[in-house]
Amino acid sequence: MSTSSPEIGQRIVAGGIETNYHDVGDGHPVLLIHGSGPGVTAWANWRLVLPELGKTCRAIAPDMVGFGYTERPAGIEYGVDGWVEHAIGLLDALGIAQTDLIGNSFGGAIALALAIRHPQRVRKLVLMGSVGVPFEITPELDAVWGYEPSLAAMRGLLDIFAYDRSLVTDELAELRYQASIRPGFQESFSAMFPAPRQRWVDAMASSEADIRAVVHQTLIIHGRDDRVIPLSNSLTLNRWIDNSQLHVFGRCGHWVQIEHNADFNRLVANFLAD
Repeated sequence: MSTSSPEIGQRIVAGGIETNYHDVGDGHPVLLIHGSGPGVTAWANWRLVLPELGKTCRAIAPDMVGFGYTERPAGIEYGVDGWVEHAIGLLDALGIAQTDLIGNSFGGAIALALAIRHPQRVRKLVLMGSVGVPFEITPELDAVWGYEPSLAAMRGLLDIFAYDRSLVTDELAELRYQASIRPGFQESFSAMFPAPRQRWVDAMASSEADIRAVVHQTLIIHGRDDRVIPLSNSLTLNRWIDNSQLHVFGRCGHWVQIEHNADFNRLVANFLAD
């Protein structure tokens, strides 16, 4: 395997799984959990965030099991339980007792479940365009999870993700398409969310009672024009989590951390500052 790709970081065994992760900066730890698009990696998701967060925090971004360059154990069953335990395994392997936690989309559901199940391991919580509450699956999320590799299909998905279509270049579409067809990537991705896909939305949701019991200071972020995950998810989270604030970005789709990168970085850094 070539190590020239910026998507390949350090490796560590986390919960028995050889894990690819990025570890940038010093200070209070922040664990960033990526979304679930085809071919996604922690680096692809957080490449514009890690250098900035790393100026004030220790920013740690793993490829979650089943994604990117992390090991794909034979016979693994993908689900919230396994992803939460993988994240806890990483914290344990790195000797981190408590972390701030940022979850994007799919990663928001994992972050929320982790905060509910292991509250002492989390200091502050950031949920961006998050899954984790009950909602009717959007046609766009169904298309993302049902992706079959082709350049045209990837271009279509990128058009769904971004409000600003100028971000969706032929070069980006080619790059993400090539990422989606790396050995093992599509095989594990297609095994995670087979149709009918509403059941995976439901399986990733935490209960209202558990969410209402969350005491962590929580920052909720959403793009107003998000077509993949409805804004109503974040409105629900804001109602249910008493100690929460909600920031909605206009002229923004599902890529807040990319489309409004500077504002996103400032907002998160200020929230996480002691």
